[in-house]
Order: sequence, then C-alpha cells, then structure tokens
Amino acid sequence: MAGRGSRLRPHTLTVPKPLVPVAGMPIVHRLIRDIANVIKHPIEEIAFVIGDPAFFGKDIEASLITLAESLGAKGSIYRQDKPLGTGHAILSAEPSLTGPAVIAYADTLIRASFELDQTADSVIWTKRVANPEAYGVVKLNQDDEIIELVEKPTEFISDQAVIGIYYFKEVSQLRDELQYVLDNQIIHGGEYQINDGIKRMMAKGKVFKTGTVSEWMDCGNKEITIKTNATMLNFLLAEGEKLQDDSVQLVNSQVIEPCFIGPGVVIKNSTIGPHVSIGENTNVSDSNVKNSIIQTNSAIKNAILEEAMIGNNVRYDGKFTKVSLGDYTVME
Repeated sequence: MAGRGSRLRPHTLTVPKPLVPVAGMPIVHRLIRDIANVIKHPIEEIAFVIGDPAFFGKDIEASLITLAESLGAKGSIYRQDKPLGTGHAILSAEPSLTGPAVIAYADTLIRASFELDQTADSVIWTKRVANPEAYGVVKLNQDDEIIELVEKPTEFISDQAVIGIYYFKEVSQLRDELQYVLDNQIIHGGEYQINDGIKRMMAKGKVFKTGTVSEWMDCGNKEITIKTNATMLNFLLAEGEKLQDDSVQLVNSQVIEPCFIGPGVVIKNSTIGPHVSIGENTNVSDSNVKNSIIQTNSAIKNAILEEAMIGNNVRYDGKFTKVSLGDYTVME
C-alpha cells in the first residue's frame, strides 16, 4: 500500500488511498477482513508495506498495528523507499516472507467464498470478466493449473482476470525468486514485477491454481470508488450488517437504504440515499444526497448531490452535483 493513489486525487492528497473509507470503513480494513473470512485460518502476522514517511506517518502506522491486533495478529510495518514495482514492494517485507502467506494489493475489495486449494503451491485469485483483453489473465492446462500469465491478450486465452491477491503455501519460494529478479535487473515497464518471480516458480514446476471471487470492486478513481461504495452497501444490507449508528439524529429527514451513517451525524430537512456513506460528526441540512461518499467532520447544506465524493472537514454550501472535494475544502 505504498502508492500515492494519484488517480483518486484530491482525496489522496492527505489520506493514503487504502485508508479512504468505502461503506464506512477504510478500504484496507475491509479487504483484510474479507481475506481473513476466506482463508479460515488464524492469522499470525499482518505486514504492511507503506511508502514515504512524510505521507505515511506514525499515526497511520499505529492505526495499521491496531487493525492487525484486532484480528489477533502481530502487525509489522515496512517501507518501500522507491516506487520500483510490485516485486520490489514485496521484498521490502523480506523478514516476514516465510511460511504460508497471502499477498494483496490494498486498493480493491472482494466478495468470495471459495476454499483455498491446499494441494497447490500457490493460488492466484481471479475474477471472470466479460472483456479479458483489458486485463492480465491466467492460462490454464487440462488440469486447471495455471501455466502462464498473459497481460491484455489480443486473442482469447481465458476469461479469468488476475485481481492482485495471491496465496503461497511457502512464500519464501517467491521471496527467493524475486531476489533473483532484482539481482539480475529483470525489469518490465521500468519496474520489478511479482509476475517475473511467479513465472520462475512455474518454470521450476510449482503448481498454481485459481481461486475465483464472485465480486471484484476497484477503487481506482472517484467514479469507480462511488460505484464500489454502492455495491458494498448492497452487500452489507443483504448480509444484515448494521449501517446506521444509534447516535444519528434525523430531523424532518428521510434515509433511503442502503446507506452507511456514522456516529454523531446530524441530518436535518434532507433526503439521503440510496447508496450514500456519511462519516462521523458530519452535519447535512436542507439537502438531497444520493450515490455519494461524504467523510468525517464536514458540514453540507443546500446541496443536491449525486455521484459526489467529499473529504474530511469540508464546508459546502451550494447546488453543484457531481463534485469531488478534498479535505479542508470550503465552498460557501
């Protein structure tokens, strides 16, 4: 999670993308919990690879350690000092790369219920897609083993796209192959890639299988993140999760589900929803808001918002619609 999330600016100018909330919870928090539900094994350690200390400060380190501990695991923090690719990022956590492990990129959300194949040396998580030519996909043999990774194929290889979550029965094997990649300057796209380590494992006969998720939700930019927020809210409502805090004050207002509304929120003379997430201690008045994300400690009034994304500590008074406002913005 060391990247700066430039496509989601201005929301990532002050908050790393994996900590941007979707359906009331930071992306990385929800992703880790969802992975834990799939693997169904006690987690000993969660290692976070983060970036520039000026951006990923001590408060963020502390929040990540708390997240790990909430799942009964040790939290470890590593830093990728230069943006040199996925393979380089993984090796930044070298002391933790032993035993069984899941490696995940912390900017997507999933829904999955498959069982990890314990006979495989590795499981690459995939999602069936309608347009595989736009993704990196897996090529399978007659035994449904992955024998090749193909980036944006021009002819049909398979419809299973790689989503950026991997299981390794012994992650030190990947560690050693990635070290070879770095030592021998094997570079693609100007970076050291995890795929080059995986391909070396395949060449040595390691067995790779697929674990196919039912839902893969990206958080790459504002429009996609709002769509993911709506999809996640639908899932949480269907699963019976409580989405509205008991402290919420509704005054002459209506909430159209599904919506996440955090503690300390005050809503007056407004209609909220569907598919809205509102962070704690935010006030909304004389407004109509749907299909939007509003973060914490903000004040929204006289607003007609749809497909809007509003950061923390924002003051907004107006009748724009598809706005995207970063932290501490004032529009009055």
